[in-house]
Amino acid sequence: MLSDYHGIHVAPLQATHEKLAWRAPTARATRVRVRLHTCECKATLYELCQGGGLMFVRWTVRRADGPVVRETEWLRAALMERLWQRILLGEAR
Repeated sequence: MLSDYHGIHVAPLQATHEKLAWRAPTARATRVRVRLHTCECKATLYELCQGGGLMFVRWTVRRADGPVVRETEWLRAALMERLWQRILLGEAR
């Protein structure tokens, strides 16, 4: 049943993962579209976003004192889609 669908969960972090440079959010594009996202049931949420012809990953950690939001660099779609897969597989964080 579709209403039971939880969403994508990120795999456990691999010991040999790539450490990404997470940056403060920027307003590079007037409109940003969330293409894919991980499950809302976790305190940490990842979103694959697109805007201004480029893509990036937004990382949100929901904490008691408010959310902390960071994002990756903005890259061409082909490169960012590969990075998105690596994040989901626990190969990059």
